[in-house]
Amino acid sequence: MPAIATTVPGKIILVGEHAVVYGRPAIAVPVMQVQARAAITANPRAKPGTIRIQSANIGLETILDELSEEHPIRKTITSVADALHVDHIPACTIRLISTIPVASGLGSGAAIAVALIRSLSAFLGHPFSDDQVNALAFEIEKIHHLTPSGLDNTVITYAKPVYFIKDQPLETFQVGKPFLIAIGDTRISSPTALAVAEVHRSWKADKAFYERVFDSIGGIVIKARQAIESGDIELLGLLMNENHEWLRRINVSSPDLDHLVSVARMAGALGAKLSGGGRGGNMIALVTPENAERVAQALRTEGVMRTILTKIDSTRPLFE
Repeated sequence: MPAIATTVPGKIILVGEHAVVYGRPAIAVPVMQVQARAAITANPRAKPGTIRIQSANIGLETILDELSEEHPIRKTITSVADALHVDHIPACTIRLISTIPVASGLGSGAAIAVALIRSLSAFLGHPFSDDQVNALAFEIEKIHHLTPSGLDNTVITYAKPVYFIKDQPLETFQVGKPFLIAIGDTRISSPTALAVAEVHRSWKADKAFYERVFDSIGGIVIKARQAIESGDIELLGLLMNENHEWLRRINVSSPDLDHLVSVARMAGALGAKLSGGGRGGNMIALVTPENAERVAQALRTEGVMRTILTKIDSTRPLFE
């Protein structure tokens, strides 16, 4: 039997992070330049039921039974088997490869889950639909982020720009004019779960203030969708700037992020902001073909370890 393999993209949040956890909308888009891949090969000569897992990215080489029951990879595998009512998975080797930086706001955990769910369901003879993949991946996200919005797994599963409101039907939408986003890595690892938990504690202490902030961010997201659909990229940049200022007010930015945002704007970016949980991870800048390299170089000069330039349009990628 040939290997079953699935590749999925990473993701960035354009606008709406943190507020999305509290029922406001957010917009996220896939990032094709970073990917997660799950490949499964049958091992007919191995002991029945032996599932070997290899992931060089995290230094993992083990068998399934040696992982704790709550380990995200084991939980993903058992969730697929349970959903298909499969008692015994045939002996196989699962290889997980990812170029998505961990704890950087690019959806690394969700991408591994989505890729593994797709590959394993196909390996077992019953490929899941997008909706099934998304539902299972959301359950795995709860292990990573405790109270996730569901945004990461959704945009990665469907691999299209997503307008997302928690617990409401999925909305993908058309991009009126393709645009370019430069992503800059601060080199500061910042697990989303920690930032989300801190915001939640602050929200409980001052709900009136935080609800006003989240309402303001939600209004920005609505305008940003209209700007994207109409191709008004200049307006999108202004809205990204405004979103960053609200995120600063709820203390999820950092001096490093604020500095890089300022550097990007001074180099010609139409807008710039943090992306994801904040406190570190990635910042994003809306650039043009003419100034993209200038903005990227300015960020690298200020210590950004890696810059990624990604084009946002409405086309779903064709991975094998």
